[in-house]
Amino acid sequence: MTTLRVILDQVISPVPGGIGRYAEELTRQLVATAPPGCDVEAVVSAAPAADLDRLRTLLPGLAGFDRLPLGRRELALAWQAGLARGASAGMVHAPSVLAPLVRHDRFQDPGHQTVVTVHDVVPWTHPETLTPRGVHFHKSMVKRAWRHADAVVVPTHAVAAELNRIHRFDERIRVIGGAPSGRLAVPPDADLRAERLGLPERYVLAVGTLEPRKGLGHLIRAMAHPAAPADVPLVVAGPDGWGDVDVHGTAEAAGLAPDRVKVLGRIEDADLAVAYDRATVFVFPSLAEGFGLPVVEAMSFGTPVVHSDDAAVREVAADAGVTVARHDLECYPERLAQAVFQVVNDPVLASRLAVTGPDRARMFDWRDSAEEVWQLHADL
Repeated sequence: MTTLRVILDQVISPVPGGIGRYAEELTRQLVATAPPGCDVEAVVSAAPAADLDRLRTLLPGLAGFDRLPLGRRELALAWQAGLARGASAGMVHAPSVLAPLVRHDRFQDPGHQTVVTVHDVVPWTHPETLTPRGVHFHKSMVKRAWRHADAVVVPTHAVAAELNRIHRFDERIRVIGGAPSGRLAVPPDADLRAERLGLPERYVLAVGTLEPRKGLGHLIRAMAHPAAPADVPLVVAGPDGWGDVDVHGTAEAAGLAPDRVKVLGRIEDADLAVAYDRATVFVFPSLAEGFGLPVVEAMSFGTPVVHSDDAAVREVAADAGVTVARHDLECYPERLAQAVFQVVNDPVLASRLAVTGPDRARMFDWRDSAEEVWQLHADL
């Protein structure tokens, strides 16, 4: 039996974020698409038993668990220092840069290979939007990957090009994107959920972890701008991140009335599906991304999308959304406001986006991604 060992610590972290969702969805399909004679094992830090039980529930079919002796933070420090010999054994797939990267020769030991996933190059292009510790960790792990990884997965060609300018991975880079979650579907009790969430009849929706890079402050200021539609409130869904992103404080400072902004916080998939499905327009103002999964999620529901001109987001959205330039950030909120007004008040444009969006979203499928990962490891 050949075992693919997947690093799944991010899935059970306190704030899984986009990488946690990515790891969960990809692993679910890796289990489902495992070739004959292959299975999938989870590698995690010294997590509590309750976290392991949750992982078993989320990902049935895992062949087993390799629970390492170190806690999450200690494990990250050890792997950053190259102390990972036991964990690096076998065929390892890391859905992030957190990986046991050590010197090895897969040609002399064909069963030993390590693949790392680099989701973006934000630590180099926009380091001010991350914590200093996060920037240092990401850069050092990518450097270790350059030295020791057999292959590197990136979500878009935009990230591939940028990463190759930082470290010459060349033929070791493989572009494999993400996709909307199969669990993200409108439930039968959608009306009750919408009422419980307090969703207005029409609203602008923003989804993502609350952190500076996501550009939420610019969107809040856009909604307060005279160019924005005055009768459509802003609804924000997503867990707290870092950087003390204060939605209500930013709204007050921008002059946006309290009744024009609603914060849902972290919500379950069924509620998120309802929020996507009923939104008048979805706005993704992020300053820097590697993929921009919420854009594809919103499009899958036929919700018109307005997004930034970040290269990766433009690649993912293609021509199925309205693109807003980020240059001259002082004027970015005004341009966002104008784009939102255009979609809200132009039924022809909104109808076109409601058709092109789902068509574009169908280009992304987790099963396809998982099969490409299996093929990558087979090629190695």
